[in-house]
Amino acid sequence: MSDVRVIIQRDSEREERVVTTGTTAADLFTGDRTIVAARVAGELRDLAYEVQDGEEVEPVEISSEDGLNILRHSTAHVMAQAVQELFPDAKLGIGPPVKDGFYYDFDVEKPFTPEDLKAVEKKMQEIQKRGQRFSRRVVTDEGAREELAAEPYKLELIGIKGPASSDDGANVEVGGGELTIYDNLDAKTGELCWKDLCRGPHLPTTRNIPAFKLMRNAAAYWRGSEKNPMLQRIYGTAWPSKEELKAHLDFLAEAEKRDHRKLGNELDLFSIPDQIGSGLAVFHPKGGIIRRVMEDYSRRRHEEEGYEFVYTPHATKGKLFETSGHLDWYADGMYPPMQLDEGVDYYLKPMNCPMHNLIFDARGRSYRELPLRLFEFGTVYRYEKSGVVHGLTRARGFTQDDAHIYCTKEQMADELDKTLTFVLNLLRDYGLTDFYLELSTKDPEKFVGSDEIWEEATETLRQVAEKQGLPLVPDPGGAAFYGPKISVQAKDAIGRTWQMSTVQLDFNLPERFDLEYTGPDGSKQRPVMIHRALFGSIERFFAVLLEHYAGAFPAWLAPVQAIGIPIGDAHVEYLQKFAAEARKKGLRVEVDASSDRMQKKIRNAQKQKVPFMVIAGDEDMTAGAVSFRYRDGSQENGIPLDEAIAKIAKVVEERAQI
Repeated sequence: MSDVRVIIQRDSEREERVVTTGTTAADLFTGDRTIVAARVAGELRDLAYEVQDGEEVEPVEISSEDGLNILRHSTAHVMAQAVQELFPDAKLGIGPPVKDGFYYDFDVEKPFTPEDLKAVEKKMQEIQKRGQRFSRRVVTDEGAREELAAEPYKLELIGIKGPASSDDGANVEVGGGELTIYDNLDAKTGELCWKDLCRGPHLPTTRNIPAFKLMRNAAAYWRGSEKNPMLQRIYGTAWPSKEELKAHLDFLAEAEKRDHRKLGNELDLFSIPDQIGSGLAVFHPKGGIIRRVMEDYSRRRHEEEGYEFVYTPHATKGKLFETSGHLDWYADGMYPPMQLDEGVDYYLKPMNCPMHNLIFDARGRSYRELPLRLFEFGTVYRYEKSGVVHGLTRARGFTQDDAHIYCTKEQMADELDKTLTFVLNLLRDYGLTDFYLELSTKDPEKFVGSDEIWEEATETLRQVAEKQGLPLVPDPGGAAFYGPKISVQAKDAIGRTWQMSTVQLDFNLPERFDLEYTGPDGSKQRPVMIHRALFGSIERFFAVLLEHYAGAFPAWLAPVQAIGIPIGDAHVEYLQKFAAEARKKGLRVEVDASSDRMQKKIRNAQKQKVPFMVIAGDEDMTAGAVSFRYRDGSQENGIPLDEAIAKIAKVVEERAQI
């Protein structure tokens, strides 16, 4: 038996090893149960893969991103096997890993019930204990069609073999290489238990799945298209240990408590009435207060930074979006046209930038006017698919805090630096403090402008980002076709990451709109254009803050900053006078004059997450004072009236959380 030479790459160490022909990746890492696959010459492989001479082999641990995907994909197969054992008529769709879990789509006669999911999970546990082996097998298109003749959705995937879209999950089935089927084989007899069209890789056996749980089921269109049949999707999660599974479930429970849709209803902040339509929210008075305060503070800070405020309409002729290119690149994301004025197409605007360009171009511009910073709270409309609409975080109508900056090439670096600093400082003012930055660079297959312009702009963005002293994560090929960008990623109170702000260079629109300014020498020159959305959208930022604070906003944002709670009816007028004086200072103070007992009034205020409960009884009236009760249940007694108002005002002014 001949020998082969392989290089084992582990972290920063490289080890050359001579092994016999037929040695598998599993043989190279015998004894290390944390390793579930290998990366060979850059490609993920099962541990059963036989290494070849000269190959570089890197172990894949179960806790790595690749390892978790393999674990979850394998668990999806086990779930599909369990479903077909319990529901033999179920037809298979796709079953990819997703963030923190997996799903599988099934064509079944009726939707799964909670009892069905319990039965499937129990069957999965049985399969897991059997220790079935995952075995890869290369097949021809013809052979796959013969084997999977009873699976119509799999047959369709065979027909699209090639660079499948990652958006619909089909790439986990067929990908762009050879066609493979994975067999689940009995651990003792080697007999076939189940099989699925799949590119892999997978765990060695089902026993390598340490911990999993099915979460929910939902309806989903086949491959995400509303033109296709509706399937039933089961979601699950899988983790390298029972402890990690429990931690994840605890996290989900906390996230559910903070769900902005739930809190929005409980705190009477907003709603999304069916009579208006999916993804179109209305803000109630309390939510309106929070939104107004958010916007007012942002306006003030923008004025201080030299932005000029503009206003643009919600609809425009389609010709504008032909000029901008949105109808070429973005038509599927726009609401359909309205034919007005003898057949002219009008569209609800999906973006504000084309209109801002018209403002820039409304008259001649001089280099002396630059940088020109145009800012608008501009409402836009995007026809998101119903399956992705989610409360305020993914809406169809929303208001962007949208700025477009026009500057000279020489001003670009300084303007980007000022913009990013402003963005981060403003986010900190709203209470987000844990950030990292992401730099999205050119997709070599899809870009406008020269390589030199892209390289210079990307390097400028990199230097600007590094100057902030925050972690900088590369996103190679992730930029839009018209320019590189920096994204600000923020972590909330429970560690979730939200993309907040973007600072985006645009080499496309100034050309399309033929934007010019007069330079110092009298020549016409093209401005640099910077897109900048700080919140992303007001609605989305509102939702992020609502979940970040779990509804307990700091006093400056709270719709009711203090509520008077009289111990008895005799103390109502006293607290009403206190509230009137506080309102003269610009504070939002109410009094609960209802017939409820004091303890119920306190509970109601706690449920509404009011920062200050101002309590008064006989002793307080005699002393000209009040008592404070805080959200955490602590209390402060005997505070003189003027001092109480001043204290609330100070907490509001400092934007402090109590």
